[in-house]
Amino acid sequence: MTSRDGRPLIAVVGPTGVGKTRLSMEICQKVGGEIVSADSRQVYRYMQIGTAKPTRRQRSLVPHHVVDIIDPDEPFTLAQYQELAYRAIDGILDRHHAPFLVGGAGLYIRAVLEGFQVPKVEPRRSLRERLRREAAREGGAALHARLAKVDPQAAAKIHPSNVRRLIRALEVYQTLGTPISSLQEREPPPYHVLKIGLTMDRERLYRRIDERVDRMIEDGLVAEVQNLLEMGYDPGLPAMSGLGYRQICNYLRGDTDLATAVRKIKTETHRFVRQQYKWFRLGDETTYWLDVSAEPLGSILAMVEEFLHEAGWWSVT
Repeated sequence: MTSRDGRPLIAVVGPTGVGKTRLSMEICQKVGGEIVSADSRQVYRYMQIGTAKPTRRQRSLVPHHVVDIIDPDEPFTLAQYQELAYRAIDGILDRHHAPFLVGGAGLYIRAVLEGFQVPKVEPRRSLRERLRREAAREGGAALHARLAKVDPQAAAKIHPSNVRRLIRALEVYQTLGTPISSLQEREPPPYHVLKIGLTMDRERLYRRIDERVDRMIEDGLVAEVQNLLEMGYDPGLPAMSGLGYRQICNYLRGDTDLATAVRKIKTETHRFVRQQYKWFRLGDETTYWLDVSAEPLGSILAMVEEFLHEAGWWSVT
């Protein structure tokens, strides 16, 4: 990782479906920006529709980084993401362009902006599979109870339903014999950060999400999931557990009908949005929160331009 010297970084955060990609694209085209994705699903290849991944045309207009980098059955850790994100940001700055960290994965965003010192423990597939089977058999609460005994600080921050994070915390403890919470120190990187949060009325956002899910079905989400299964990717993989993929897998197995699967995608996405708002902490004074219903493109563009000028930095379009 190259040294970083206080150069500018713009973060655009907010819940799923609020319009982060569209707005960031418009601003990037005006200030010569490039986007570093902060999305935990867009890293996977062959998963286009269900992850709302930027299209080829969008990527031709504005370069996107940390997208389409691993296959769905490859392990991917927070430490890997953080390293790739820092590398991408530094590369953009070296080209004298403006880096935009854009996404809804709160943990990824905080890892970059707050400089998490993430334990570099290689994934142990056999252990993960055993813990996944245990969670499927006994529920996430069983893993949560086990974690609470060895690392109560980490358990207090992880919801019992977040099986993936529970497994990672237990994996680190069983590998190193040290609680993950004691290893997660922070060293904020010396970027000069402008953090913009996008929000809107919750009911309107839910309607937008529902419309987007319907478009995903129309665009071929079922066929995309079927193709992944035919390629040999197991439905139990972490990549396949994401919103949309898990429910369509259940439909393709005959466990439910399509209408029910679609309804579950919508309701579970609504629940995920509520979790995202908790991650982003709407009252966080370090974030400029703007309601996208008010069409804030002009004010955000002016804010970004002023930020870049004050930082003594202007990208070449």
